[in-house]
Amino acid sequence: MRVLFLSQLIPYPLDAGPKVRSYHVARHLVASGHRVTLVAFSRPGDLGVSIASLEPICTDVYTVPMPRSRLTDVWYLVGSFFNGQPFLIARDWVPGMAALLQQLAQRRAFDAVHADQLWMAPYALYEASLLRGLGCAPVTVLDQHNAVFQIPRRLAESEANPLKRLLLALEARKMLRFEVSTCRQFDHVVWVTEQDRAAAAVNETTRGDGRQTGPTEVVRRRPLGSSRGEPRSMVIPICVDPSSRPTIRRADHPRRVTFLCGLHWPPNAEGIQWFARAVWPSVVERAPAAVLTVIGKNPPLSLRSAAGPPGALDVRGYVADPTPYLAETAAFIVPLRAGGGMRVKILDAWCWGLPVVSTTIGAEGLRYRDGESLLIADSALLFGNAVVRLLTQPELGARIAAQGRQTVEACYDWRQVYQAWDGVYAA
Repeated sequence: MRVLFLSQLIPYPLDAGPKVRSYHVARHLVASGHRVTLVAFSRPGDLGVSIASLEPICTDVYTVPMPRSRLTDVWYLVGSFFNGQPFLIARDWVPGMAALLQQLAQRRAFDAVHADQLWMAPYALYEASLLRGLGCAPVTVLDQHNAVFQIPRRLAESEANPLKRLLLALEARKMLRFEVSTCRQFDHVVWVTEQDRAAAAVNETTRGDGRQTGPTEVVRRRPLGSSRGEPRSMVIPICVDPSSRPTIRRADHPRRVTFLCGLHWPPNAEGIQWFARAVWPSVVERAPAAVLTVIGKNPPLSLRSAAGPPGALDVRGYVADPTPYLAETAAFIVPLRAGGGMRVKILDAWCWGLPVVSTTIGAEGLRYRDGESLLIADSALLFGNAVVRLLTQPELGARIAAQGRQTVEACYDWRQVYQAWDGVYAA
C-alpha cells in the first residue's frame, strides 16, 4: 500500500518515546512491502542528519516547521475558552502543513493515511477527505500513543495551585470530548496499552468530569464515524530493538540515582520535581554518597533548590550519550504521577541492564512483576525506601536488572510484536 505517514516529530534520532514508536512502526511497514511517505513537523533543534537517516526507509520525506511561542500559546489558550477546542490541539494546526497535504493529495493517490499521535489526527482526516474528493478511498489509521485526556486530568489531581488545577480540569474535559469524537472517525485505532483503550471506552459516555451524560447529550456530540462504520480498535505496545542495545557494564559501586526524560513534557517535569522535593532528602540522609542525576532537555529551575549536601544533585540537561552516567547508576527512577501510554525509558533501562524504581502510573501498560523486573512505589516513603535498597543492596539491583533485560527481549522486540500491524493494513 501507499501509506502517508503523518508524524508530530521527525522520528530520529531515537531519543524520545514517540520517536521510538513511529520509527519502528514505519520500519515494519516498509519491511512488509508498503511504500511510506513521511510528513513530519520539524523544530529548530532538528538536524539534517535526522532526515537523511530516514531516507533509506521512506519513499519520500517532507517536513514543515512547527512555530511555537509564548505569545501564540496565550492566544490559543484564550481562544480555547470560547471555541471549546482543546488548547493542545488548536495550537498545533499549522496552515503550512495543511497546504502541503493539499499538494500531496493532488499528486498522489494514497491507499492509507496514518496519523501518529492524536495531534496529527485532524491532518489525517483532512487529507482523507481531500483524497475521497478525488475519487480515492484511503484507509485511515490512528496510532494513539496516549489516552491524552488522562494527562491533564492526572496533572490536575496533584496540582496545588487552584487556578492551574481548574485550567487542567477544563482541558481534560475538552480533550475527552475531542478524543472520543476523533477516534470514532478513523477506520482503525491502535492503542499502546489496554489501560488507555479501556479509559477511553469507559469515558465515551461521560462528560469528562466523571458524570454520566444524558442520552440527548451523547447523541448531540456523536460524530458521523469512519467511512467504513465503527472503527476497529486494538492494542500494540511500544517496542524497541534489544539486539542493537547491549547491556551497559556498570561500575562496582554505582551511586547515581538517575532520571532520564524529556523535561519539556509536563508529567516528566512534575514527577522529578516531586521526587526532588518529597523523596530525595530522605534518600541522601540514609545514603550520603548518592547523587541524583537529572538528564533531559529544559530542566525546571526549581530542581536547583532540591535539598541535600553539596554535590548530591547533578542536573545535566540534554546529554547526547548518557552512557557514562548510566554506568554509575544504582537506581533508574520513573517517579511519574501523571501521564498516559507507556514509558519507553523503562524499556530503555531494561535494555541497558539497569534496575528500575517506578510508580504504578510510570509502569502503566508494561508487563512486569513488582520485586522482580522492577520495584513499584507510589508514596514518597515507599519510593525512598526502594531507592535506598538499590543503593545499599547491589545483588538486588543486579537481579532486577537481569530480569528486566529478559522481559524486554521476550515481550518488546519490535521485529516480533509489530507483526500485529499486518492485521491493521491487511484489513
